[in-house]
Amino acid sequence: MSRAEILESTDAAVAGIEDGSTILVGGFGLAGMPFDLIDALIRQGAKDLTIVSNNAGNGDVGLAALLAAGRVRKVLCSFPRQADSWVFDGLYQEGQIELEVVPQGNLAERMRAAGAGIGAFYCPTAVGTPLAEGKEEREIDGRKYLLEYPIKGDYALIGAHTLGNLVYRKTARNFGLVMATAATTIIVQVDRVVDPGELDPEAVVTPSIYIDRIVQVTARHYTVQGAR
Repeated sequence: MSRAEILESTDAAVAGIEDGSTILVGGFGLAGMPFDLIDALIRQGAKDLTIVSNNAGNGDVGLAALLAAGRVRKVLCSFPRQADSWVFDGLYQEGQIELEVVPQGNLAERMRAAGAGIGAFYCPTAVGTPLAEGKEEREIDGRKYLLEYPIKGDYALIGAHTLGNLVYRKTARNFGLVMATAATTIIVQVDRVVDPGELDPEAVVTPSIYIDRIVQVTARHYTVQGAR
């Protein structure tokens, strides 16, 4: 039986998110980005947020719109700059936002570690680079590793398809699986809520036990430039 609460609106889904929260935001660029939940979060007004996502926003929509609204204090991501990241670029150059770059594999593994209850782990990625500064280094079996700590969110905003049990569409899966285990409250927007038994159990990627709030939205599609 699902413990997830199905809500009537995205505004109800993001109610109660506190100032200063760490929020894991799914999406690989625009694919899988929970646009409706982010728009609701902008209306909700929480500020001083730390955002963990693969990118630092595209165009003027989704995560970029949240940054433009001045609600984000810090971004942890693996790919902060691309052709349409002008909102983040401007804020960073003006010193209005903090950035922690995390290699993409480390980003996923640090969230997986949070979900699995792992205290920390050693990883060779970034040894000898500026990203190693301040991290404990250890040699294991002739190879150097860095000590990495889990990334745990207060909330996770994820886009998926469907009733507590989630399936995703292709690239939109991205970090959704690990984010759904790595935050205290998991909020999901889906294109469709289906009746029990309608999903093939073998096709379920994220079991319903991880999900707290679900809201159904009308699917939106954006180009890289942010046009609808």
